[in-house]
Amino acid sequence: MGFSLSTRQRSAAIWALYAFGLLPGLWTFYLGVTAQLGADPVRTFEHSLGLWALRFICLTLVVTPVRDLFKINLLPYRRALGLLAFWYVLAHFTVYLTLDRGLIFSSILGDMTKRPYIIIGMACLILLIPLAITSNRWSIRRLGTRWAKLHKLIYPIAAGAALHYALSLKSVTLEPATYIGIVIVLLAYRLFRTKIVEWRRARRMAVAH
Repeated sequence: MGFSLSTRQRSAAIWALYAFGLLPGLWTFYLGVTAQLGADPVRTFEHSLGLWALRFICLTLVVTPVRDLFKINLLPYRRALGLLAFWYVLAHFTVYLTLDRGLIFSSILGDMTKRPYIIIGMACLILLIPLAITSNRWSIRRLGTRWAKLHKLIYPIAAGAALHYALSLKSVTLEPATYIGIVIVLLAYRLFRTKIVEWRRARRMAVAH
């Protein structure tokens, strides 16, 4: 089962997804410039951007199980979700470098040595760059089967993003534990995907007969 949208309607829906996807970041920025982000607006803004990056990474991983299990085809929107995740990670990192650390290299280096989760976050950003660059039809045609292998980098990226988020809070409360659990389930699904799909296919055939 898929959404019966025309090419023009699907294109409009994708652009709407980009627009709505960027709204949380723009809204938080507005709250920051109007002094509505509390006592530490920079850290709050930085945290919000990172959290939305993690959410979009999770949504990107949700597309496949939703198609397999519920026959809802959201593949046309996966590229937009992935690019939104990249933009939020990039914005999160930019705020950290500029507003948080003031582009002071010694401060950044010292922060990295004291807080290993920053290195994990940087690694996730670096791994996301080739995925963002190749998120287009030309790259899919050019890379062929290598494209799918390259984009499996989203798996370690998701794991690293969840770990980065949890460690940045210095304690695993309900919220980071929830995101860690979601990422674990989404990654574990990939390990058992073939068996799950085969089981559902066999069950449908049994019901049909």
